[in-house]
Amino acid sequence: MREDEDVILVLDFGSQTAQLIARRVREQHVFCQIVRHDLTVDRIRELNPRGLILSGGPASVYGENSPQPDPAIFDLEIPILGICYGMQLACRSQGSEVSPGLHREFGRTACHVVEGGDLFAGVPEESIVWMSHGDQVQDLSDHFTALATTDTCPFAAVKHHTREIYGLQFHPEVTHTEHGGTLLGNFVRTICGCTGGWRMSEFIQREVELLRERVGNNRVICGLSGGVDSSVVAALLYEAIGSQLSCILVDNGLLRAGEAESVVTCFQDHFKTDLHVVRAEELFLKELAGVTDPQRKRKIIGKLFIDVFRKEAESIPDAKFLAQGTLYPDVIESGADPDGPAATIKAHHNVGGLPAELGFELIEPLRDLFKDEVRTMGLELGLPEEMVWRHPFPGPGLAVRCLGEVRKERLETLREADAIVIDELTKAGLYREIRQAFAVLLPVQSVGVMGDDRTYDDVIAVRAVATDDFMTADWFHVPYEVLGRISTRIINNVRGVNRVTYDISSKPPSTIEWE
Repeated sequence: MREDEDVILVLDFGSQTAQLIARRVREQHVFCQIVRHDLTVDRIRELNPRGLILSGGPASVYGENSPQPDPAIFDLEIPILGICYGMQLACRSQGSEVSPGLHREFGRTACHVVEGGDLFAGVPEESIVWMSHGDQVQDLSDHFTALATTDTCPFAAVKHHTREIYGLQFHPEVTHTEHGGTLLGNFVRTICGCTGGWRMSEFIQREVELLRERVGNNRVICGLSGGVDSSVVAALLYEAIGSQLSCILVDNGLLRAGEAESVVTCFQDHFKTDLHVVRAEELFLKELAGVTDPQRKRKIIGKLFIDVFRKEAESIPDAKFLAQGTLYPDVIESGADPDGPAATIKAHHNVGGLPAELGFELIEPLRDLFKDEVRTMGLELGLPEEMVWRHPFPGPGLAVRCLGEVRKERLETLREADAIVIDELTKAGLYREIRQAFAVLLPVQSVGVMGDDRTYDDVIAVRAVATDDFMTADWFHVPYEVLGRISTRIINNVRGVNRVTYDISSKPPSTIEWE
């Protein structure tokens, strides 16, 4: 982020939708950064935001250990929007009383605007909003006026009389709130005065300049997996430094059908990069022989990948940097940003789990971007749509979709079935609508009849999910006729399979992957 760019800061009080707030603000072409809830006023001044958004959170503002902001933020003379818990904090700081509501509100609620103005410009008097709260402002101080109400919440939206402090008891960031995008747009564009000049083309240009300056005459290594993130990183680096980029693709025999070939076509033939393809299928399958425990599979694959990658990287002269496809959610959830939320949700997952002791300086040019923004960048950089929109693929590859022992012939069966699943979903126009779909080879056989012969063959399970964030997911309602075509093609064309099932489990309690 450059000093001359508009930025909105989201102070995160433990909200499950903090990232969604940031994404919605960025949809207004305004850069948004999530920071810890107790970021000091001095640091906020250094970041020079146009406005602050105080997120929701699970705590009660009057709780003994409830997260609190630096109280001086309310004297910064920049606009503040409090959402749910954030609204209660803002109102309480100005003398209002917050207490448990007589009626807890969860879900869709009718909202009535009683005073429009800048925040509610373009929002009808009656609309549906999404509530999720137990506490609420009960006694609004004289500093505020109510902007909107619901049947059980008299202060669903408020505004300070003399300061640009606003509050929404409902969540404008979720899609269930009908005009949430308009509300956030009014706040960041009209109230905060952001120009809406944050564009992907400008971001690419800036990153290219920064990469050229940092890399100089040195060489950068990028690990390619066939996935979206690593592909976009490689394309961006090629745009910046051209022939100084070396890519390594470890073909471990666990990739999807045609995956290695598509990477070679894109990065060796189209982008003309220095691509090192390490054919290591035999090595990986030898180490996986007889292994059925999924955690052992993952550990074996992770260690081998590092060993193979390290050996190939050492053969590339003058390499100083290692590029990784770390995204903004990775940075937030790993606690890798000193200004970001304090809680570490998960360990930082870098490319293939490559350790720091490989000896390279790290380059993470996507660390400010969300997944949808990465896809936009990929398209602008000229990557083919089928690569940019490819569904996520687990690090251990098909090994965790091949339940039981991982053998070459079982992997071939799985690849063929998986390719049919993807092909039929694509033909039906469903691939982009579904967030992740794949086939799973089960470690069981079932009785069947083919012709006049009795068979005892493998079972394929098909998995397809709809999700916004992959933290939760619902099974996708694929039309019966599409499922029928998938089943018929797999049983007729994939030798050794006589039964196809469809997974109708949601996450939670199930996971998206089977292992």
